[in-house]
Amino acid sequence: MGTQVAPAADTALIHDIVAQVEKRIVGQTYMVERLLISILTGGHVLLEGVPGLAKTLTVRTLAETISTTFQRIQFTPDLLPADIVGTQIYDQSTSQFSVKKGPIFANIILADEINRAPAKVQAALLEAMQEKQVTIGGTTYLLEEPFLVLATQNPIEQEGTYPLPEAQVDRFMLKLHVGYPTRDEEKEILRRMASGHKIEVKPVASPKAIMEARARIADLYMDERIIDYIVNIVQATRTPAASGLNDLVPLIEFGASPRATLSLAQASRAHAFLRGRGYVSPDDVKAIAPDVLRHRVLRTYEAEAEEVSSDQIVSRVLDVIPAP
Repeated sequence: MGTQVAPAADTALIHDIVAQVEKRIVGQTYMVERLLISILTGGHVLLEGVPGLAKTLTVRTLAETISTTFQRIQFTPDLLPADIVGTQIYDQSTSQFSVKKGPIFANIILADEINRAPAKVQAALLEAMQEKQVTIGGTTYLLEEPFLVLATQNPIEQEGTYPLPEAQVDRFMLKLHVGYPTRDEEKEILRRMASGHKIEVKPVASPKAIMEARARIADLYMDERIIDYIVNIVQATRTPAASGLNDLVPLIEFGASPRATLSLAQASRAHAFLRGRGYVSPDDVKAIAPDVLRHRVLRTYEAEAEEVSSDQIVSRVLDVIPAP
């Protein structure tokens, strides 16, 4: 195995970021950890949860702790691509066009209620996510790294929403289900918010430190058996019968794409990194696989009728594919 332990500086960096976020955010450890994984790998995240679960506050706080720029874009049915990307403005006094850059020119973008905007707007965001660049009036502008899109979806109100196309959903490295706080956490939230004072957080990392950590994560040791394990899991979502999962054949319409394999490897490395390890274990893969796969395994009508969720399908795959 490569180095068994991550450098102390990396462990301290993660610890400091989490400590700052926890000043403001009660509980939600799962969400905070997964958002860190996305920042440390450059993968985008789709957050699904009812309103009021501190999704926006968490993302904003995270941006503050790593000294990056943050923009929240509220998606609405009347939004236009130019509202996100920017536009050309004609200046009569100089007879010149100048470019007014849109909110996409920030390091961390929170696309709130992404499924409320029409397809054209989603496509503009998609180009930015995929290409890390945008085009305004024929000129291409690169987006500054780290560049990250965190999009929220409200599972309750389906009125007036435009479901995200499958190809777009696949661009998100992780899809997270954000749940309600526990009773004790909710009491603590009340306590903290009762004062009405804004809780200050300190910047404890820089974009440069994040980019350096990202490079180390990309080189983190991954044994050949772990690579096989990852490939076997993804293959089982495509051809379940070949993996002895005959019961899943009528439930899966489409399995996960090759992008899922890459995402699972990257996210597993980052998960190990957050644990202060210099190598990936099967437990890292198991822990992160549901977040990487839940939005990429498309269910059949039969699965929907039987109310079998994609989480249940992924969990069945993880139970059956032997870990190294």
